[in-house]
Amino acid sequence: MTSADLVALFKKHPISSSCAVLSVLLLAAAYLRQDEVPGAEAELSLKSADGDRVAINNKNAAQLREQAEAIAAARAEIEARLVRPRQLGTNTQYFYKIETDTGVKILDLRQTSGTSSANTAKVAPKQSYVPVGFTVSVQGNLSQVLDFLRHVEAGAHYSRVLSASISGNAAARNSTLTLGLNLELLGLP
Repeated sequence: MTSADLVALFKKHPISSSCAVLSVLLLAAAYLRQDEVPGAEAELSLKSADGDRVAINNKNAAQLREQAEAIAAARAEIEARLVRPRQLGTNTQYFYKIETDTGVKILDLRQTSGTSSANTAKVAPKQSYVPVGFTVSVQGNLSQVLDFLRHVEAGAHYSRVLSASISGNAAARNSTLTLGLNLELLGLP
């Protein structure tokens, strides 16, 4: 078959010949591009995952401003309730105010930790909040002592009672009681 015969065949059946040539070209293109299919599928799955992630972020970001403001307000409230270890006068004044509110008599009040710079420097890199220890001894009747303890637990500062001891005269019903507390207030270094 010569090229003249091919041209004659093409002229005799132009549509069939065009379809055959086009089919051969399409098969050749499909064969050459089949190596690119797995890469394109992987890229499609990555872009689909990114699109899903963006859609979820958009959906979750609807109340982001309000949530950020709520977190900022909560942080401000927490920071207002923290003590500063170096402010010894302010820290002890807190307990003296509770003394006047409850009617007990403070026998002993000492800040036991958080006053030295070496102590706060050692704790500060590990955590942003530090416990500030106090030892308090108060004297009063049962209702006054319990009221003092309630004021400490639900007071202006976050507190944790580590140990408590109470003593009094067991024979006398309304005797004066002595409460010894070892507690910590949450503070900033």
